[in-house]
Amino acid sequence: MTTTMTCAEAVARTIVAHGVNTIYGLPGVQNDWFFNALFDLGEAVRVVHTRHEQGAAYMALGAAMATGRPSLYSVVPGPGFLNTTAALSTAYGANAPVFCLTGQIASKAIGRGLGLLHEIPDQLGILKSLTKWADRVATPGEGASKVALAFREMLAGRQRPVGIEIPPDILETKGVFAPAAPLGPKPEPPLDEAALEQAVTLLANAKRPLIFVGGGALEAADAVRRLAERLQAPVVSYRMGRGVLDDRHPLGLNYPAGHRLWRYCDVVLAIGTRLQTPLALWGVDDRLKVIRIDIDPTEPARFRAPALALIGDAPAVLRRLEAALASHPEAVSRKDEIAAVKAQVAREMAVLEPQLAYLRAIRDVLPENGIFVDELTQVGYTSRIAFPVYRPRAFLSSSYQGTLGSGFPTALGAKDARPDVPVVSISGDGGFMFNVQELATCVRHRIPLAVVVFNDSAYGNVRRMQEENYGNRVIASDLLNPNFVRLAESFGIKGVRAEKPDALRRALESAFSANEPILIEVPCGVMPSPWPFIQLPKVRG
Repeated sequence: MTTTMTCAEAVARTIVAHGVNTIYGLPGVQNDWFFNALFDLGEAVRVVHTRHEQGAAYMALGAAMATGRPSLYSVVPGPGFLNTTAALSTAYGANAPVFCLTGQIASKAIGRGLGLLHEIPDQLGILKSLTKWADRVATPGEGASKVALAFREMLAGRQRPVGIEIPPDILETKGVFAPAAPLGPKPEPPLDEAALEQAVTLLANAKRPLIFVGGGALEAADAVRRLAERLQAPVVSYRMGRGVLDDRHPLGLNYPAGHRLWRYCDVVLAIGTRLQTPLALWGVDDRLKVIRIDIDPTEPARFRAPALALIGDAPAVLRRLEAALASHPEAVSRKDEIAAVKAQVAREMAVLEPQLAYLRAIRDVLPENGIFVDELTQVGYTSRIAFPVYRPRAFLSSSYQGTLGSGFPTALGAKDARPDVPVVSISGDGGFMFNVQELATCVRHRIPLAVVVFNDSAYGNVRRMQEENYGNRVIASDLLNPNFVRLAESFGIKGVRAEKPDALRRALESAFSANEPILIEVPCGVMPSPWPFIQLPKVRG
């Protein structure tokens, strides 16, 4: 229904009409009219305000990754927007549906270089470079429709962040406006039937197939499991695809075990994954046939053209594959072979202590549906190959962006969006301090997150490289830290120091039982390098 309202009100109501009931952000002079509109919506929308724009964007990222649904943040232009770009680039790399709604300077001043508050050159150009789609609202009447278009673009095909900037004079303009309803989805291109038939033939005749899964397979877990069992194809995941197949399943493999089988496999089915590391580093040859399933038609041939590419949404394509394979006999069990590989790799990885002991302590008390958020720390690197994950969206990572400092605020957003499940964030002392101020957000908005900080008083991975790769030229990698327990208490959060894995286990048990936020400091020294199990050598080709 059309009625007299500001453009900001039409935009806010359109956002709510698209199912968004929480907005992360910070108000300021250029987006005050938008926040006024949010206030007037009352209980229809929550505003979670953070202590830094970076925190708001990371919280939106965590909410999107934990739920698979769109999440939105709003900040002022210029430095406010620039503060969010690390999180926005992480959302791009992680294929997360994050909506950046940023302010602008007055519309008539854009591009003139007048030196107005928060003015930067070509903000929209920067926004476009970090998103799948971005635009400016140039007239008040198009505010609602462009927001609806942004949502459709964000969710069509390969999901990635989008952005809109709106000048303050546009936001405040009144007119006869109406919120825009969600647009219908874009039609998907038809599946290549000839490629499907060839894929069925390759898979049905494969003797040693392998399946690799990434973030594009998160919504296809059941179909992946059924296909893997039919083909007796081990399923390999690393970061974004963790949990697509329960790690307890006999066919579930970590990256080092997948590397062992890569040498001998004849057909690889890559589902919703860039497959960058195996293709670029493990080696390929003419005997290896790669089949790619990807919703993005530009992705399959990026590193090396596959034998076949099936372009489409993973669940839909897998349903077609499953139906076509039903007329072929199921493969002979490879249970003993795969179990032997898994056991051998586990024995070799046993040197990664105390990382493994700390990960076991967390896994012991984190429920099956609990969420684990990794970071760029020695325990975090190890978790990518050693932390058991049982369900999709239960292991959140920064993908190839590797954004130091992302873990804690991303986990904060995940817990805010999923209050029904426990969430654990692990960080190093270096990365945690990037967003330490968001402890205040944790308390202000009553978000009972468990934060684990492994404290070695260094940027540990940087120091390791300086020592091992650069002749012990150790520089700018040592850190002076606060007393983390007292720091937590100063924010009103329980602080605990856990010297051993058992103490970490007990602290987490207590926090989950009380459903309260907690910061657990784990003092640690130099840990064994996990990189020999991650940066694996070429084995074929």
